[in-house]
Amino acid sequence: MDSSERGGMASVASDAVSDGREGAPLLRTRQTPLVTRIYQLLLAQISAGDFQPDERLPGENELAARFQVSRPVVRDALKRLRNDGLIYSRQGAGSFVRVAAEESRPALGYAPVETIADIQRCYEFRLTIEPDHAYHAALRWNDAALDRIAAALNLMDDATRAHRHREDADYAFHTAIAEATNNHYYMSSMQALKDHISVGMKFHGVSLMGPSSGLTGVYDEHRGIFDAIRQRDGETARTRMRKHLEGSRDRVFEGRALDLSL
Repeated sequence: MDSSERGGMASVASDAVSDGREGAPLLRTRQTPLVTRIYQLLLAQISAGDFQPDERLPGENELAARFQVSRPVVRDALKRLRNDGLIYSRQGAGSFVRVAAEESRPALGYAPVETIADIQRCYEFRLTIEPDHAYHAALRWNDAALDRIAAALNLMDDATRAHRHREDADYAFHTAIAEATNNHYYMSSMQALKDHISVGMKFHGVSLMGPSSGLTGVYDEHRGIFDAIRQRDGETARTRMRKHLEGSRDRVFEGRALDLSL
């Protein structure tokens, strides 16, 4: 048994409650903030369609490594998802998604992008939350979270050298920053906005592919955000994220914002 499992077992033991009979403790599922966070992160991913009905979830070891928590914490989060009817287990095979989360309970969601004005509205909303993502990520990142941001940045670097814009890497960069905040509300919002953000990123990619390619400059913006986060400089990270999003919006709309009062 590894040290994380020993620590988890000790924590479970401390959560035992008596039913009034000596020597007969009852174990209950721990609802610690850490368990709730992992539950919310997995719920957000299921809600966003990252895992489809009857698709197998990663194993406990992989999830524990991904979220930098112990296996007992992952186990309790999975148990909560099972109790909510969102996943089911197959003996010896692991945990599987029962139904898309939005089919079983109300989930966070936004009206689909229907007009160019909706793209501007999405940028407007992102400007109210993502600079704070960068700020809190700078103060709270752990090694695994920073590695995820760096991995997305590396994909963007490769694409830039190939004179391409990769919306998937761009989105991964921004969601990795949200995850590094250790605030599941931020992560849930980014998951719910996935389709909306992707539309804006496609338009942004087109705006960068003209005669004077702006790909290198945009990569440098992302690199600057990453450097500030890595240096734990929250204020600089927030400022750079805001400038990046404003620049992206202005490139898409060629500096001519729409009048949303109409």
